[in-house]
Amino acid sequence: MIKWKRSLSLLAATALIGILAACGGNGETKNSADSAGKPANNTSTEQQAPSDEPVKLRIMWWGSQPRHEATLAALDLYTKNNPNITFEPEYSGMDGYLDKLSTQAAAKNAPDIVQLDPGWIPDWMSRGQLLDLAPEVDVSKFDEKLASAGQLDGKQYAMPLGSVAFGMVYDKAAMDKLGIENPQNGWTWDEFFALAKDSKSKLPKGQYFSLDYGGNYFMSAYQYAKGKGQVITDEGHFNVDQATFVEWAAKFEELRKEGLVPPADVNASDKEHDPQMDLMAAGKVLMRYSFSNNLGTWDSIKPGAYALVTMPRAEEAGGWLKPSMFLGVTNNSKHAVEAKKFVDWFVNSQEAGDILQTFRGLPANKEIATALEANMSDLDKVGLRLLRATEPDGQKWSAGAGGWTNFIDKDWVLVRDQLMFGKVSPVQAFEQLKEASQSYEK
Repeated sequence: MIKWKRSLSLLAATALIGILAACGGNGETKNSADSAGKPANNTSTEQQAPSDEPVKLRIMWWGSQPRHEATLAALDLYTKNNPNITFEPEYSGMDGYLDKLSTQAAAKNAPDIVQLDPGWIPDWMSRGQLLDLAPEVDVSKFDEKLASAGQLDGKQYAMPLGSVAFGMVYDKAAMDKLGIENPQNGWTWDEFFALAKDSKSKLPKGQYFSLDYGGNYFMSAYQYAKGKGQVITDEGHFNVDQATFVEWAAKFEELRKEGLVPPADVNASDKEHDPQMDLMAAGKVLMRYSFSNNLGTWDSIKPGAYALVTMPRAEEAGGWLKPSMFLGVTNNSKHAVEAKKFVDWFVNSQEAGDILQTFRGLPANKEIATALEANMSDLDKVGLRLLRATEPDGQKWSAGAGGWTNFIDKDWVLVRDQLMFGKVSPVQAFEQLKEASQSYEK
């Protein structure tokens, strides 16, 4: 799902359970929505009255260590302010997150409160897996363009936590040391590939210009920049432009042959933000895609080394602004009112904003965002500059059509790996994608 203007972090995730919750597994779980595809009526849960009795809320999110620490501090403060509410946190990196959440949802044992990628929201709402957040959650301080992605049939089922820009992060310290020119905001894809080739004579053995994105869903950014639109339309139709896909794959095939991207086995070992497994953190690649809010995470791995730049462009911009992620209350919560009151505090309280800072992007609550801007750290100001540089003509983000998660995170990944390991040609890879898409077409 995520159609490239769907969360890029998802692109690296493992296969998802399509029918269940837009995530991994066999997808045979009974649909919780009604036959019309609208959210199930969870009236009894939603009318539940708050209680002064001790309540433990389970909450689940993914992220980096700095995000974990900030979130745990926020939970502690909420318990201090509301002694009857305690939390059972479940947190991890992105890998395996959806698989675990899907398994819990299948067993009707999902946490009360869950962090969700924007690309998963359409499926979760339409399947009735999230509760309407009204009347406990105030949405008045949110940009309608951000809030609307968490709405269905006039109801708010999930709250955006931040706004981020999609661009690239590069190892400035390494590039400066090697004498490789730094990219500049507004650069083009032609300049990206030219810079890669210019770096060849300067790269030591075992170090590469960028990750190998030849078969990656990331080509969506290239297709947008070429003015060819989304790779999957909002109406749920396969829209990968064959010429653009083949051109992109061929360019990376050339970089692969010239040793400017890692060998397939090395590239496949990459795990974003893992201090040991992330190839950029390990000093093996100089550049990869990233979001504006992630510089703090990179800096925590190698302080002062990294910088951000806009996504390369062509006829059009290649990057976009998007909700970073959402927070929702699941339909099996036994403490729905308390959970929704917590969500309201999490997204609308300045004291929460002061703790959470920008680890989930610039807060979507406009008042909190304004308050934080005045006292931003230097790192956050760098992320904000990327966001501001993307705003003028960045692509419009879309949550996309529901029902395509397995295609993107299972079928596409299979084709990507075959292409990267040289098992298929770019043209054959396109044909495989097109054929796989037919079972998802609406």
